[in-house]
Amino acid sequence: MCRLLRWVILLLALVALLVLSGLLLADYLTPKAVGTPSTSLPLQPAQSAIDREVERLQALHPQQSGVAFLSDGLDAYAARAVITRHAARSLDLQYYIWHDDLIGHLMVQELHQAAERGVRVRILLDDMNAHDKDALMMALDEHPNIEIRLYNPFRNRDGLWRLVEMVQRFFSVNHRMHNKAWIADGRVAIVGGRNIGEEYFSARPDVNFRDLDLLVAGPVVGQASTIFDDYWNSETALPIAALAFHTPAQLKLLLRESANEARLEAAQPYLRRVQQSPTARAFFLEPARLHWSDRVEIVSDPAMKHRRDDRERWLVTRLVRELEATRHKALLISPYFVPGDEGTDGFTALVARGATVGIVTNSLAANDVAAVHSGYMHYRVPLLRGGVHLYELKAHGGTDGGGLFGSSGASLHTKAFVLDDARGFVGSFNLDPRSAYLNTEMGVLFNDAVLAAQLRDEFLRLAAPEQSYWVDLDARGDVRWLDRAAQPPQLLDKEPDASWWQRASARMISWLPLESQL
Repeated sequence: MCRLLRWVILLLALVALLVLSGLLLADYLTPKAVGTPSTSLPLQPAQSAIDREVERLQALHPQQSGVAFLSDGLDAYAARAVITRHAARSLDLQYYIWHDDLIGHLMVQELHQAAERGVRVRILLDDMNAHDKDALMMALDEHPNIEIRLYNPFRNRDGLWRLVEMVQRFFSVNHRMHNKAWIADGRVAIVGGRNIGEEYFSARPDVNFRDLDLLVAGPVVGQASTIFDDYWNSETALPIAALAFHTPAQLKLLLRESANEARLEAAQPYLRRVQQSPTARAFFLEPARLHWSDRVEIVSDPAMKHRRDDRERWLVTRLVRELEATRHKALLISPYFVPGDEGTDGFTALVARGATVGIVTNSLAANDVAAVHSGYMHYRVPLLRGGVHLYELKAHGGTDGGGLFGSSGASLHTKAFVLDDARGFVGSFNLDPRSAYLNTEMGVLFNDAVLAAQLRDEFLRLAAPEQSYWVDLDARGDVRWLDRAAQPPQLLDKEPDASWWQRASARMISWLPLESQL
């Protein structure tokens, strides 16, 4: 027993030493950025189809930018493919997740074809979810017109040493880049909540993320390009070529695999939609689908957010100001919703001032990160007592769920809010501590009644009886879920569609001091 205790103490001391060395030497444990600095290519008149069409539309809408909502997964895929095929100069992409799956490979194929035409392609990926994608990234990076950089990367790519580095750099690796942007020729950008993978584009039968992007065209896209350049040239972005090797053979293998997948039956709906989708081709063929406004802004956290104590430039500061200015209505959509005491007080204060506050989030069964639900659970009762309206998305995917770490079936992934039927936001920002203080985030802010009406409709669609449970308190103050779509409506006294194991796990996790990491 004494020997075991000594070994435990020795192990704890070793972990503590590793973490302490990481705190003291964090800036020296990973290499500095060694990539050649580069910036967005200047706009060119009429060089590409995108140039010609956007310039034509801007002549009709001077000093304005066009915005279109992309809520359908097929359309969201097709929009990216269309602007990629029409790009002539540059494609700048930054993403938190890029899966090594059908959608990931189809998009790789589009980017490679663009690079073959001479388009410069820059891809910035967060490294937390990229470590098992090295073969995919290195193969693509082999092309002379494509460069991939990793945000806050691990020096050790796999195995035991990667785990050691994760322990040693625990506090610094906890800061991730959650931004999502796809920018073509500096003229058109897609910004929103979608990562790159099958579940984000309705391509998986077991998981269907309800998500939202905005396609933006016109002068405001320059803001997205500036944001991308700041991240690309920051100290925390490192070329994949500095971390691992690649060969021409890897690129050939990837392209052969992607070409084979493009012939699969599962790929055909996406390839057909590129040709057929009116939403995807709206800004080329149907300009009326773009709404033009001079009150649109693309915003982001600074690239080195985790090394700056001044929060004035943090996105959370800007968004909180917008929320605090609400006068009569605030409708919010957040898949991961952990408002904390401060946020809860803020929402109930809005209600006390006479505003209507409605929030759509995931139910336990629909949440793909059940630990986040355990943080949200603490705030349901005070929010409901304060007059906030809560709606939880139905899983629509069976009752077995996905265990401790998430669900199967439908899952909300949209991150947005609309205020006073005028101001709104769509982006990557969840209403939780991780988005506020740990990750970098990005999105589109607007002050426009037409865009606000479209976003309000999206909120109402998600909050509708067919999609969500209405959450309330009974006479004893206990949480209840009303299934308004059932005939007759059913009042449920347990987390709906969740197994006893999911409910028990969420309750146990809620006792742990994890909220700051959620």
